[in-house]
Amino acid sequence: LAKHNLKNVTVIQTGCIGMCEQEVLVDVVRPGEPRVTYGHVTPGDVPKIVEEHIINGRVVADLAVGKIAD
Repeated sequence: LAKHNLKNVTVIQTGCIGMCEQEVLVDVVRPGEPRVTYGHVTPGDVPKIVEEHIINGRVVADLAVGKIAD
């Protein structure tokens, strides 16, 4: 996040959401858009999620395991 100078991004650790078999899980929530959950995320996947989804708003389909509308 620092590499891209993203200051309006919050990272929090959460408890189980019932998808233990998909861990490590990462949720991305952008204002006005559905929450997207990514599964089996590795450290190598993080730059792709940051650049594609957080910065450019494009869901990384090959890692996404769910989308939840508000």
